[in-house]
Amino acid sequence: MISAVLQPFWLAFFRGAADPPPHRSTRLRRPMPGPLRRLLPFDHYDVVQVADLVLAWVLFGTSLSELLEMNGEGRQPLWLVYLAAVAFSLPVALRDRWPLAAWRLALVLLPPSLHVVQQVTDMQPPYLEPAVVMYLLVLYSVAARCDRRITAVVWLTSVLTVWIVDPNSTALSSVAVTVIVLFGYNVRVRRRATASRDAAVGQRFVMAERARIARELHDVVAHHLSVIAIQAEAVPMAARGDAARLEEGLAQIRGLSLEAIKELRQVLGVLRDQEGRADTTPAPALDRLDELVGNARSAGLTVLVRRSGELEEVPTAMAVSAYRIVQESLSNAMRHAPGSAVAVELVWAGDLRVRVANGPGRGPGATPGAGHGLMGMRERATLLGGSLEAGPTEEGGFEVKATLPLERSP
Repeated sequence: MISAVLQPFWLAFFRGAADPPPHRSTRLRRPMPGPLRRLLPFDHYDVVQVADLVLAWVLFGTSLSELLEMNGEGRQPLWLVYLAAVAFSLPVALRDRWPLAAWRLALVLLPPSLHVVQQVTDMQPPYLEPAVVMYLLVLYSVAARCDRRITAVVWLTSVLTVWIVDPNSTALSSVAVTVIVLFGYNVRVRRRATASRDAAVGQRFVMAERARIARELHDVVAHHLSVIAIQAEAVPMAARGDAARLEEGLAQIRGLSLEAIKELRQVLGVLRDQEGRADTTPAPALDRLDELVGNARSAGLTVLVRRSGELEEVPTAMAVSAYRIVQESLSNAMRHAPGSAVAVELVWAGDLRVRVANGPGRGPGATPGAGHGLMGMRERATLLGGSLEAGPTEEGGFEVKATLPLERSP
């Protein structure tokens, strides 16, 4: 119990530390001018810290000038006058980087400095304006950047200090101290709430981006590897010892491999480079549908394509999603219904309707997977405000139908 009570005092006076300075916009971090950049070991300066240094210099000059003028008869040694001026200004210069250390320094230097003011000016209470400005600014920094237990100790110590220095002004001084501490604490609470909200938004963005990358990887890898696997099995059988046909088949496999690598680089480009540089090649869309169908035919499928409407007018995001839906549907047909007949229909009439239906395969297909392909297709349709239905047909095949509305397309 005693330890819990004493710990905040121990933290406030000795071991505690403040939070790092809040993140500031680029407008408050300015490039260092050319001549100074060659002299100083940093390229940018913080506008807030520079403002604190300027204010500290103004407080030092103002308090020193006032104290020297009132100390004309030499009532106090000059070094004490300069010490008071430093006490009323230096904590302001430190408050942004080390707010708690600035308060500790002010707490140590204020009693002798206020004594100097009282002896030189006979003021009651002995509060020069620079001293008041300095202490309130330091109090705000502590309340805005330190744990509430530390802030409570700093507030209590400040109230006791003003009571000891001048009991007659305790009420007004305590109100000023309390208002500043509450204001700083409110700023801290709002900053932490904003940081938590931004972290949650960032986490949702990361999860959405991970899902997007997972969809792209699944579509690229599943389709191209399915075609490559089928081609690798079919080419030697079709060549029957014919070196020319074997070479032609291997060239097709090599082309498919290079295409898969190209699309993988496009998906993972932003992850490769810490500076954010990425491959800017456009994602495959409906303009490459014939190439996609050609790969499926070379893998043994019989594909019939029917187009309706001006597909060139389909927005890019919608065209990419439609391409991926067709690609995944053809990949599923290759794996689960090899050699089947597939009908691909694309209808553009205010919205885009995609239908891919395959019949039963000519041979045994692969075992059912985890369903990530269907999940990815549904996510693509949902992101555009559309819908997707998928299921077996009465003829023993499989059908995918998607509707992508224009209204929700970017």
